[in-house]
Amino acid sequence: MTIEIKAPTFPESVADGTIATWYKQPGEAIARDEIIVDIETDKVVLEVLAPADGSMTEIIKGEGETVLSDELIGRFVAGEVAAAEAAPAAAEETVTASGSDKVSPAARKLIKENSLNADTIKATGKGGLVTKEDVVAHLKSAPAPAPVAKPVTADPAPLVELDPGQRPEKRVVMTRLRKRIAERLLEATHTTAMLTTFNEVDMGAIMELRKQYKDIFEKSHNGVRLGFMGFFVKAATEALKRFPAVNASLDGDDIVYHGYQDIGVAVSTEKGLVVPVLRDTDQMSIAKVEDTIRDFGLRAKGGKLGIDEMQGGTFTITNGGVFGSLLSTPILNPPQTAILGMHKIQERVMAVNGEVKIRPMMYLALSYDHRLIDGKEAVQFLVAIKEQLEEPARILLEL
Repeated sequence: MTIEIKAPTFPESVADGTIATWYKQPGEAIARDEIIVDIETDKVVLEVLAPADGSMTEIIKGEGETVLSDELIGRFVAGEVAAAEAAPAAAEETVTASGSDKVSPAARKLIKENSLNADTIKATGKGGLVTKEDVVAHLKSAPAPAPVAKPVTADPAPLVELDPGQRPEKRVVMTRLRKRIAERLLEATHTTAMLTTFNEVDMGAIMELRKQYKDIFEKSHNGVRLGFMGFFVKAATEALKRFPAVNASLDGDDIVYHGYQDIGVAVSTEKGLVVPVLRDTDQMSIAKVEDTIRDFGLRAKGGKLGIDEMQGGTFTITNGGVFGSLLSTPILNPPQTAILGMHKIQERVMAVNGEVKIRPMMYLALSYDHRLIDGKEAVQFLVAIKEQLEEPARILLEL
């Protein structure tokens, strides 16, 4: 039965995709749920799986070609795996079928191993039986096969210096995902009045809390580790409730105030930055936040995130500190009007209640669209996050 292989149904926000990699070619056997092809969109790489055991018969859209939602990209024949596996056996039966009653078992084995036709072998055994010795004699008398000329192929050009003074280069086509990331970054810088305000937070209280409860937390929540992101997401959620403009978005000349908090968490992958979204974070516990973010990270690296998981969002948090960034100015994720940047925790000398102490400090950066958010609101929003993080009890008490 022939089955048409079609591109997945893309959501309205995704116009088309590009064939990234065909893992199977026509004639190759495929097992059920095996990956046939990867399709790269502006937001994620989608995998098309085999609907059943079978084999490819035709590729209609080659690698690098653009495809639309539900467009035909290839054809597949179900049930061909078994036939393909049976083919060698059938071929072997053909080799020895003629005169099979007059071939000794030892001779039959040699005939199969050497892909011979029993009818071409001179039989000397009793009653015209083909013996092992007959097969050996046939092989000796057969002309030696002509040597097969190896095709001359040019070796791929190495990335080395070819001529004196010439330096090596490598040119690679930009992926759709990387193109889209570049477009959105340029859009943010060209269409928004982006400004960044900074503050710093003493992470000592949260670090002490993690140290005291991390083992109990992990045991109580089925292996979920207590990290920093859970505290930041909950602190940001409370601050977004207090400052609705930071949780709003611009739609043309309209301001859309969202009555919920959907926070995107930037995740770095080999193919680029993706931002899966935590929905209704005001209803999520710290354990749920940590578990969901861990799941997002694992699936993002494996290219398993769905497009719907990266749509929407009213606010974004990005953590450059995991890569060692001490300070940065994050770029907005339109149509959102603000983004929070976390950074590396660095021990610094601080004045605490008139005393000089060494404290684990983190710089926070809030980039915001000045068209909607005034400086006063942005600063107060960041201070609200700082106060909750320095006194984690405020997060639990929603103060």
